Amino acid sequence: MAPPTTKSLFTTISWLSTFVAPPVVAQTWTACNPLNTTDCPHDPALSTNHTFDFLTSTAGSTWNTTAGALTYSEYEGAHFTIADRGDAPTIQTNFYIFGGEVEVWMKAATGQGVVSSIVLESDDLDEVDWEILGGNDSFVESNYFGKGNTTSYDRAVWHPVTFKPQADFHNYTTRWTKEEIEWFIDGASVRVLKYDEANGGKNFPQTPMNVRLGVWAAGDKDNKPDTITWAGGKTDYSKGPYTMTVRSTRVKDYSQGKEYVYGDMTGSWESIKIVPGNSTIEKELNAPPSLTASQRWNNLSPGAKIGVGSAVGVTSIALIVLAGIYCVRQRRAGRRERALADLEFEKERRELGAYQMQMAKGGFAVSSRPF
Repeated sequence: MAPPTTKSLFTTISWLSTFVAPPVVAQTWTACNPLNTTDCPHDPALSTNHTFDFLTSTAGSTWNTTAGALTYSEYEGAHFTIADRGDAPTIQTNFYIFGGEVEVWMKAATGQGVVSSIVLESDDLDEVDWEILGGNDSFVESNYFGKGNTTSYDRAVWHPVTFKPQADFHNYTTRWTKEEIEWFIDGASVRVLKYDEANGGKNFPQTPMNVRLGVWAAGDKDNKPDTITWAGGKTDYSKGPYTMTVRSTRVKDYSQGKEYVYGDMTGSWESIKIVPGNSTIEKELNAPPSLTASQRWNNLSPGAKIGVGSAVGVTSIALIVLAGIYCVRQRRAGRRERALADLEFEKERRELGAYQMQMAKGGFAVSSRPF
């Protein structure tokens, strides 16, 4: 029998994925589902294109750490580390996009059963994924879900790669419109999902989504057997730590507005209302950084610098004068105290002389009065 081609191997893995259920991703959850209630808070819009460079800054206030903790390196970026059982460091944006692009430069974690993931998730559980297994250095997986529908697991596609995702940084990009979703690896398109191909559009992700980055142990012994099998086997924590690293993340929102609001409980893209106005997230991201004292000084006009210098000079002179007055007063107080001490000494000396003369004359008698 001839060895399988890359295409036939790719087809076989995709076929097997319909029988081996992938996990419910650790990043998959919602605080309020608009399909069940009309009281969910509005979704803050990004309304711009922004690159988060983790080499020079932390995730910041526009991201929320939903599990664990991150560490940072100026040489690689943000580190998501599983050091012990139960670790699953994850961050999530505090903003949403309604159509757009998410581009992540990531080095996946090693480790059997360990999953590095990039997730776009909506409040009603529309989902678009990248998932990379720590024990698989030949394929990466793309996936999607609509409205949390997990009745079948035939949506995942495994993409062959000529590099080891755990050895170096690579670019994983998702481009999402109401017509289609496209996945890219290092700039090359590897998959396109049309709206009608997702159960006639019913399972097509189409509501505002935030971005979640994280790593978790799908191979933990307490997970379901199918999940452990999908992840490549049980995770051995003694061989860790296992670290996923993100250098940067670029997020572009195709819509413009202040917030996104669910107009009804259908979960369709047509029901989403874009609240007009300026995005508070965009304003925060574009705000100039706080200036250092040196930068504030350099930004002053020559006249202002002269004024500040004069004020500093006057203040310095005043402090010197006050210090001098204090020293003079202290010296004067010292002289007064010394004079008083001398007078007291002279008084005691005279009293002692008088006493000695009285003793010599025998002028003291013993009193008979009791105490």
